[in-house]
Amino acid sequence: MEISAGGRLVVRISAADVGKRVSVRRLDETGGPGQNFTDTVGVLTSWDDGVLMITRRDGERVRIPESALVAGKVVPAEPARRRGPAATYEELARITARGWRPVESERLGEWELRAASGFTRRANSVLPLGDPGLPLDEALTAVRRWYGDRGLPAYIQTATGAAGTQETLCAELEARGWTREVTAELWTGALAPVADRETAGVVLSREADADWLARYRRKGVSEVALRVLRSGPSVWFATVPGEDAPAAIGRCVVDGRWAGFAAVEVDPSLRRRGLASTVMAALARRALDEGASAAWLQVESDNTGARALYDGMGFAAHHAYHHYREPDVSGEAR
Repeated sequence: MEISAGGRLVVRISAADVGKRVSVRRLDETGGPGQNFTDTVGVLTSWDDGVLMITRRDGERVRIPESALVAGKVVPAEPARRRGPAATYEELARITARGWRPVESERLGEWELRAASGFTRRANSVLPLGDPGLPLDEALTAVRRWYGDRGLPAYIQTATGAAGTQETLCAELEARGWTREVTAELWTGALAPVADRETAGVVLSREADADWLARYRRKGVSEVALRVLRSGPSVWFATVPGEDAPAAIGRCVVDGRWAGFAAVEVDPSLRRRGLASTVMAALARRALDEGASAAWLQVESDNTGARALYDGMGFAAHHAYHHYREPDVSGEAR
């Protein structure tokens, strides 16, 4: 916290600091005995009518009455990374988007509108990397019309927790009634340690064949879904054969220095036997052969098993990402 020369806590932020990353201390409002304090670090997304709104790294918004402030200061926009390859949010956003391409896309300024007949939110949401070229309300109207013309709900994919992420846009969307449906995290790590594991029994292919699809959790995969699964600069599918269906599968997209892992799935009866790490190791070795050195993957916040596995493999969270769904306003024209 900011401390004056006289040793007193000082509030050194104001409404002029909206959009900056801040650290504040406030009086705890739980009503317990004595004066208790709570610290909050995040992006100051608004300061109106005596109330501050701060968006934390994970996207949670914290409401703080100005009267409860004890201390506050602006802090560096990006915290020091614990481990893993250095990368900006924009670099990772573009890499991950190239690794999971929609069937149809259109530009709205610097926003990309993506659609794939509803197969996954990532392929059916707006990626807002910059200025849409219109005032926000007009841009959102255009977004809703574009998805409505395709019979799809409008989603916008945003991110929080790193330099250049979209805490302010998240706040604007929530103020307009958009609902956050999913929060996950993008993790990064060095590729070589992933490859330094057992790979026996893994079969690699350029195609998601019938056996691979038999283990894939999204059943009844359509031709559109197959186009998304196959999309990317250099795509590999891994299979560990089983009796009726594969024991484990995985997917990897190699794009320059990056290798992205997805669809790592194991027969529930065979979990905790190292099959997931075996699949990832085989894919990592192939990615190393193609010149990659860094890795990324996406994991939902409540998937404790996967998070423990990836942490043990040297991955760490880079930022959180969210999918916001349009308001459900009956009778509203698109």
